[in-house]
Amino acid sequence: MNHTRVNLRNLAPALVLLCPLTWGQASPPGGGAKEPAGQLRIPSRSQPALFRGQQGKQRTEIHFDPATAMVTIKLLVQDPNGYFIPNIRRENFAVYENGVRQQDIMVDVEHAAVSLGVLMEYGGRYQAFNKILAEEVSRTGHKVLEVLRQDDKVAIWTYADNVNQLADFSRGHDTLDSLFYGLKPPEVSEVNLYDAMLSTFAFMKPVTGRKAIFLISSGIDTFSHAKLEDVLAAARDGDTSAYVIGLAPVLRDAAASLQPGGPASRIDWTRAENELQMIARSSGGRAYFPRTTLELSAVYDDIMENLRVRYVISYKSSTNTDANVPRTVRVELIDPKTGGPLQIVDANGKTIRANVVVQESYVPAAASGAQKQ
Repeated sequence: MNHTRVNLRNLAPALVLLCPLTWGQASPPGGGAKEPAGQLRIPSRSQPALFRGQQGKQRTEIHFDPATAMVTIKLLVQDPNGYFIPNIRRENFAVYENGVRQQDIMVDVEHAAVSLGVLMEYGGRYQAFNKILAEEVSRTGHKVLEVLRQDDKVAIWTYADNVNQLADFSRGHDTLDSLFYGLKPPEVSEVNLYDAMLSTFAFMKPVTGRKAIFLISSGIDTFSHAKLEDVLAAARDGDTSAYVIGLAPVLRDAAASLQPGGPASRIDWTRAENELQMIARSSGGRAYFPRTTLELSAVYDDIMENLRVRYVISYKSSTNTDANVPRTVRVELIDPKTGGPLQIVDANGKTIRANVVVQESYVPAAASGAQKQ
């Protein structure tokens, strides 16, 4: 996966769509005044977060080049609502390895290509209910195509009793429109969410580069061989984040209006939503529960920003230890003039607390792909 050196005042147009303000440092109210030294002003973002619940621990990418001792760290810097904080300059980063500050660091911004595994629920015990499910899944799944870049890859599955692959990573984006709109209402079946998630995690495991599962589901499971605990363990132990689009709010309302008091209206929707949140959190992903299709554009932009965009820090390690011995890593945001913390404020002057998402240690041999002898 390649990254390009860019001006840190700019981010991709897809991110700008999330906020009509520019990503450049805005002037304080009143205009024209010079910003205080050691302060970063960023645009205000929507409140609260678009996703529900807590996001699990996201994985940091660290690479070590044994030939040059260069370390490359791909990390996130987020505000309390999980939005990427832009415009942080090289001089605002302080990197410590084994407690020693590293010199001559380089900082880039990466907008990575991604490999997406889209898993869509497509079955159930109630025939009339399945017609509504098919419509929602088709619309929700098709929206994924709008956020794909040319260098992204996508594989698509539906699940009911079993998992059915509709497209693999080799299929071109321009051939997928008819796939979504060609879906017919499914026959009556079980919906084995847990089994389907284990299958998809296993499929995605050997995929390299930035990757994720998009799960489009009600959260209902009726007859899986696996248990929820098996899925949560696979999510924690794997390297693929799951971003969940929960259909429970839409389907719950449809069930209440379609068959008041019928079997579908007695589904435990709260449990279904909670389990979807648990799957997302365990994998380091996020769970969203849009009430209408109109909310999907903002949801997908939020997902792709969280998935694609990273600060990339590179430096030559000053640590001379065995390549199989872990090295600690710490990254701080500083005011280069004082060495104190960097102050970040939004367009209204409100202080923003930054969260630097980076793992606490790495093993050079493992980070370079070398095996311990």
